[in-house]
Amino acid sequence: MITKEKFKLLLPYAGLPVIIAAMMVFLIKRVDTFIFLWLILIAIFGYIVAVSDLTTKRIPNTIILVMFGAWVLTMAPKLIVDTENALSLLFDALLGFAVGGGLFLIVYLVSKKGLGGGDVKFMAATGLYTGFSGTLTAMLCGSVLAALTGLILILAKKIGRKDPMPLAPFIYAGILITIFMPLAGSVN
Repeated sequence: MITKEKFKLLLPYAGLPVIIAAMMVFLIKRVDTFIFLWLILIAIFGYIVAVSDLTTKRIPNTIILVMFGAWVLTMAPKLIVDTENALSLLFDALLGFAVGGGLFLIVYLVSKKGLGGGDVKFMAATGLYTGFSGTLTAMLCGSVLAALTGLILILAKKIGRKDPMPLAPFIYAGILITIFMPLAGSVN
């Protein structure tokens, strides 16, 4: 039986099955099985990171390490079975890792830690799953959403200019936009 306390712990994760179901319905036949697995994994890990950042204002290193581990475990068989395609995927993933992590690291250092270290690690790990162009799109969409939300909250006097705001939920929204955006052009 689910107690009230367990229900409160599980409630923030109620949206994850909906996102996974939407991916199953709209993406499974449109992308390669391997890419679909990566998209499912980043959807799950990103959701967990977003909820953690929203509720605790922290992104645990264990989640990031599991993201890296899952990427390695899914990439290794691809390198063995489909070397030709896997090498281009590997290059794109590593470029996404470097760009995502690198750009956020620069912002982290320049902003005097105005951006959290967990956000830097999350963006680097995200880059492995989304590749170069997906990382840039997720980063741009997420940053714009965060900026607009922050502006609205400041204008509504809900937060001050110096108040921290979790970024991971917005980056996650950017990831979802990146995943589902190609479908918008294919709707008949």
